[in-house]
Amino acid sequence: MNATEILGLVAGLFTTIAFVPQVIKTWQSKHAHDISLAMFSFFSCGVALWIVYGLIIGSLPVILANVVTLVLALTILVLKLHFRD
Repeated sequence: MNATEILGLVAGLFTTIAFVPQVIKTWQSKHAHDISLAMFSFFSCGVALWIVYGLIIGSLPVILANVVTLVLALTILVLKLHFRD
C-alpha cells in the first residue's frame, strides 16, 4: 500500500466516523425530527455512486470509506423513518 492510498484511507476514516455520533444520538434519544429526510436520501444516493466510481477505478480507499458511510447514512435514514413523530 502506498502513501496515497494510506492518505485516502485515513481521510475516509475521518469523514466516515463523523456519522457515528449522529447514529448513536438518534438511537439513544429515539428522536429524529431534526434530521432531513431529503438530505440523507440524496446523500445516500451520492455515496452509492461514489462506491460505483471506486469500483470502476479500482480504488480501495474510495470503496471502503463509502461502503461504511453508506451503511451509517442508511442507518440514520432507517432510524428517521422508524422514529417518525
